[in-house]
Amino acid sequence: MIEDDPKTVRAIASGMRAEGFEAVTAKSGEEGFFLLSRESFDVVILDWMLPGSDGIEVLRTLRAGGSKTPVLLLTARDAVEDRVLGLDAGADDYLVKPFAFAELLARVRALLRRADSGNALRQQIGDLTLDMQTRRVARRGREITLTPREFDLLTYLARHRDQTVTRQMIAREVWREPNRATPLDNVIDVHLAHLRRKIDDDEPAKLIQTVRGVGFILRAEAGV
Repeated sequence: MIEDDPKTVRAIASGMRAEGFEAVTAKSGEEGFFLLSRESFDVVILDWMLPGSDGIEVLRTLRAGGSKTPVLLLTARDAVEDRVLGLDAGADDYLVKPFAFAELLARVRALLRRADSGNALRQQIGDLTLDMQTRRVARRGREITLTPREFDLLTYLARHRDQTVTRQMIAREVWREPNRATPLDNVIDVHLAHLRRKIDDDEPAKLIQTVRGVGFILRAEAGV
């Protein structure tokens, strides 16, 4: 946990330890990045506003180095553009202050589940089956034919299931274009529209959803 407020650090660290986690803390961006460069962690709880390097700088440096460690960003900023900035910088999730510890704990557990499932060769999202090895996709037993790009896009969404992903993230990770341009946004939207038709048309439950002003999310509602 990288957080400079002593009261917040004590409360979260105590709660996490009570839940069986080992909590390691840092009070500045520099100290946190030093720890992250020396050790391996399961998840990072990162405050946005820090002395010295802020949370966004830490995130960008972490991701630029190739780290895939799940990061939960804590922030008092709740505007859409701030959330987009945090996600584009590399955050896997965000939590707006003030927050309940129970919600923070639930989000940490969700990040850990996604990290575990992200390495699986076979993904199950509701009634959708995705086989990474054979590159086959089926929904309720119905085989779905995807183009190579559509499959890569669906794989990326599946590996970030229940998590909002932005066009910037898709451009960087699926199209391998670090500097997103407006024309690429249009290409991404077209591919997503085609993927939606193949995955969700004629299905009562829609798995690919738009988060207005932020991005897209792949998730199954309860009971699907």
